[in-house]
Amino acid sequence: MHRIAVVITPPVMSFDVSIPHMVFQNVPGYEIGVCTAVPGRLDTIGGPQIHVPDGLDLVKGADTVMAVGSGGEDAHPDTLDALRAAHAAGARVASLCTGAFVLAQAGLLDGRAATTHWGLTGDLARRHPSVDVRPDVLYVEDDGVFTSAGAAAAIDLCLHLVRRDFGAAAANAAARLAVVSPVRPGGQAQFIETPLPPERGTSLAATRAWALSQLDRPLTLKDLAAHASTSVRTLTRRFHAETGLSPLQWLLHQRVDRARELLETTDLPMDQVAGRSGLGSADSLRKHLTTRAGLTPTAYRATFTRQR
Repeated sequence: MHRIAVVITPPVMSFDVSIPHMVFQNVPGYEIGVCTAVPGRLDTIGGPQIHVPDGLDLVKGADTVMAVGSGGEDAHPDTLDALRAAHAAGARVASLCTGAFVLAQAGLLDGRAATTHWGLTGDLARRHPSVDVRPDVLYVEDDGVFTSAGAAAAIDLCLHLVRRDFGAAAANAAARLAVVSPVRPGGQAQFIETPLPPERGTSLAATRAWALSQLDRPLTLKDLAAHASTSVRTLTRRFHAETGLSPLQWLLHQRVDRARELLETTDLPMDQVAGRSGLGSADSLRKHLTTRAGLTPTAYRATFTRQR
């Protein structure tokens, strides 16, 4: 059983506290608990009070320790000590949104890449100049320490951790149960300048859904534009506005994710996995999976096999 300790530092948004539960409770193999330096009732930002009965002893022995809250304010010294001890003991350490300020105060982000909500990245960089702040990503990992941007990006990080622990099929199942999109790549921009809905009130969601059903065949920009009844230029602009990625970048991400799921849930030969995911050949599958996951297809299957 993989134990997760969510460490709250007031002030905190109740939504941020709920995110780890929303994702991890849907995956067999996790045990999740919530704690804080001073147990009891905590005020939340823009929400109801929450009751946190457990203290920081919950952190001891946890496999993953996740810092949530702070709003950029100073954390309790006992919280910082608990996080340092957990990291020193080999626990995976992560933060959601402004939890990055807590990790920075604990010294766990010194010399590491990190992110937080885009509106606070400048503040994080000024207050902690030893941190390599990345303002334009959803989440980032540096040597076993994970940080995410705000709101939906925190969900993305949690799903990313599920995928690392139990594979793409488990992460996609957790996303479906939480009624959210599958894992987005961490390098995707967290702030999209063009607000939704896109121009003329239309959306490319139907075209993306169609593309997902066609991953086993070649798809070009012209194919996508034809389905969306628009020009390639307009398609590219609107696609980036809605997803933060170009159409071909998005397609490649979906193809690799489909390949990961096939490797986990079937015993298909590598060339068939490549064909069904649209990656073309076993060599192409190996190249892209090694780039994205750091494992060859054979090693990935051995690590994350989930035979139906």
